[in-house]
Amino acid sequence: MSAIAETSRQGLFIGGEQVPSHSGRQTEILDPATNRVVATVSAGNREDVGAAVDAARRAFDSAAWREMDPAKRGRLLLAVAQQVRDHADELARLESLNVGKPLKEAKGDMYFVSRGFEYYAGLTDKIQGYTIPVPGARFDYTLREPLGVTAHIAPWNYPLLLACRGIAPALAAGNTVVLKPASLTPLTSLKFCELAQAAGLPPGVLNVVTGPGRELGDALAKHPGVDSVTFTGSTETGKELLRAVSDRVVPATMELGGKNTQIVLPDARLDRALAGILFGAFQNSGQMCWAGSRVLVHKDIAGPLLEKLREKVAALRVGPGLTEGTQMGPLVSRDHLGKVLAAIEEGKEKGAKLLTGGGRPSDPALQEGNFLQPTVFENPPETTQVAREEVFGPVLAVSEFENVDEAVALANQTPYGLSSGLWTQNLGQAHTLARRLQSGMVSVNEYPVTFPQVPFLGWKQSGLGQEQGIDAILFYTHVKNVLMNLE
Repeated sequence: MSAIAETSRQGLFIGGEQVPSHSGRQTEILDPATNRVVATVSAGNREDVGAAVDAARRAFDSAAWREMDPAKRGRLLLAVAQQVRDHADELARLESLNVGKPLKEAKGDMYFVSRGFEYYAGLTDKIQGYTIPVPGARFDYTLREPLGVTAHIAPWNYPLLLACRGIAPALAAGNTVVLKPASLTPLTSLKFCELAQAAGLPPGVLNVVTGPGRELGDALAKHPGVDSVTFTGSTETGKELLRAVSDRVVPATMELGGKNTQIVLPDARLDRALAGILFGAFQNSGQMCWAGSRVLVHKDIAGPLLEKLREKVAALRVGPGLTEGTQMGPLVSRDHLGKVLAAIEEGKEKGAKLLTGGGRPSDPALQEGNFLQPTVFENPPETTQVAREEVFGPVLAVSEFENVDEAVALANQTPYGLSSGLWTQNLGQAHTLARRLQSGMVSVNEYPVTFPQVPFLGWKQSGLGQEQGIDAILFYTHVKNVLMNLE
């Protein structure tokens, strides 16, 4: 524990150094399994944001970074990936302690972080323009150049993974970075900065400012030295940031909320569908933008599926993330627990049938933490939050449908469009339905799943732009056209 506190006590990482905040304020970081303090972190302010942006600008303008051979930059990112691999257990324990998720899930997050840096390391020397035929004695070509200083505002549910999902392509393209981690979960971001510097990343290329989200996020969005904003979080906060960014006309990527539906057709393999439903709804205690929190099941198989689902959900082992055998940890904070409990109570009041869960666990050992029983509602009214809105907790709504047209209509009626799941052995039908579903991602016969090389994106109010994949790196570049008259 002392190593964690020592690592996180100062809280700001600017210009290659840990520095105190100008505010002098401190934030206590709690273990959501006990609500006890595990570290104290400096609470930065707008002045600290300015210092971090200035450090990033100096690093961007320096020959050491700006003129670096792209292949060498790729080798640096590989070294960062190796540092994450070498310290994966330490990072995973820190993530589990700070967020509450089971250690096994946190280890998977660290693997994804290292793979992301490896993937983008291979693209550093493949960012290229092209020539364009034009009339006369002229030569026309394009260049792709880095934007400059990129701001990254990360969420609390996957603190390091979702921060690095944008940081890796930003660095690969030659930008410098200012990261604002969530105020609840900054610990792995601070540790990651140490590891990145140990890997050889020049001072100022990666900076972290911890502190209150609304103040620092607004400061980053409005700072004249910030050349792009990447945000993952709620739709409402994303809209606020977009309004701030629009005044300066800089690019923004927004990965926002979702109400994601899994459709189980009559020919689905129920064992695989049940595994995907459990994983999609209760991984990270359901605190995921792409949680499969709504299931539509064909009426012919609804009975057997619901009975097996009730048994499996009721048997999930709830406990601290660092306890061996835990399958679902606590929610991130008392405040968030209260919001999820309110959504459950609203569902009950409006007539949703509670299949299992619905309250706090009775185990006396879990009373100090933010624990909640995994909860399933059967056929909730469409007016309830659990049926239509993002609850961001371990709450699953299951409804029946009679035909695929009804299922598609129900899935598409939400204002979100992030992810969908399909369970069927008829792959022809799967391809057809995948085209009809209004979401940026569709998974067939497993849910949820992604890789660094595949796009992660939402339609409608689930976001703007794309994370992951080759195209994500293009967001962090300008296109410049050069036209030369040869006469």
